[in-house]
Amino acid sequence: MKFDVTIFPDDLNKAGAIAKAVEDYGFDGLWTSEAAHNPFLPLTHAAAVTDRIALGTAVAIAFPRSPMVTAQIAWDLAAQSKGRFILGLGTQVKAHITKRFSTEWSAPAPRLREYIQSLRAIWESFQNGGSLRYTGEHYRFTLMTPFFNPGPLSLPEPPIYIAGVNEALCRLAGELCQGFHVHPFHTVRYLKELIIPNIEIGAQRAQRSRSDVALSCAVFVVTGRDKEEIANNSHMVRSQLAFYASTPSYSTVMQMHGWQDLHEQLNLMSREGRWFEMGALISDEMLAEFAVVAPIDELADAVRARYDGLLDRVGYYFPFAPDEDDKAIIWRAAANAFSHA
Repeated sequence: MKFDVTIFPDDLNKAGAIAKAVEDYGFDGLWTSEAAHNPFLPLTHAAAVTDRIALGTAVAIAFPRSPMVTAQIAWDLAAQSKGRFILGLGTQVKAHITKRFSTEWSAPAPRLREYIQSLRAIWESFQNGGSLRYTGEHYRFTLMTPFFNPGPLSLPEPPIYIAGVNEALCRLAGELCQGFHVHPFHTVRYLKELIIPNIEIGAQRAQRSRSDVALSCAVFVVTGRDKEEIANNSHMVRSQLAFYASTPSYSTVMQMHGWQDLHEQLNLMSREGRWFEMGALISDEMLAEFAVVAPIDELADAVRARYDGLLDRVGYYFPFAPDEDDKAIIWRAAANAFSHA
């Protein structure tokens, strides 16, 4: 099992130093996310100063970008990083696609399938210099002239990971992708009963196996040096869990555990703006299902024990920032535990 971290640099001029610190810790990979900043730009800085770690997006939002734009960015990052770049894509939800990005919405799984197929058709044209021909319901690419072709890579095309929660995207990952970003809002039961079986179904369709798809996740953890710190940390994590538990997109997880009534209650509270009250409804039982709860010196081993055989790449659901002295002990413990795994 590999250990990765996520970074959220608010200053691109610091991204390289953060990436160097990630590699110096001995971690295996670095992920960026499309939140307040572009997810690709920090990776150009990271690629310039690192030699070993994987560099990827977890995730970049697919639909607001033409596959041609994404294909070119991924090709350049693959070349710069000498094959260490991983293209992680997500679909987002309808409100963000239509209202934040002002982009058309359609059924995400069929559209993402075409998006991935388009990327591979474009990369094939880049690599071999042949004509570009892809026609689907959502995307159509029929023009590639030498002036706009960046030329071949001397290494494999970038691996594609996608993120998802429900059956359709799991099956799509199994069929077409090299990896799958498991949402942090999950339980071991959900992994075993929904995510992995559906990835296997998709893999079987393409005569592949589960081992062809790396499962990656930044997991919720509750930790501290003593009981008081752990209790304080749990309040923040309960609030995060309550937010996800209130969201209809993630209700399948709640239904599986018989918590649908709580989902509806939290959803109502969110619509009433009662955000600061919601965390109190996350019971100790729920906290233990969604998060790994352990002291700092036991946390990494507890994470590995929970996800052994389930996840291939794991990290913590809070960003890596080398200048946060209070978290340095957590990162050192993780680096030590996973480097000797």
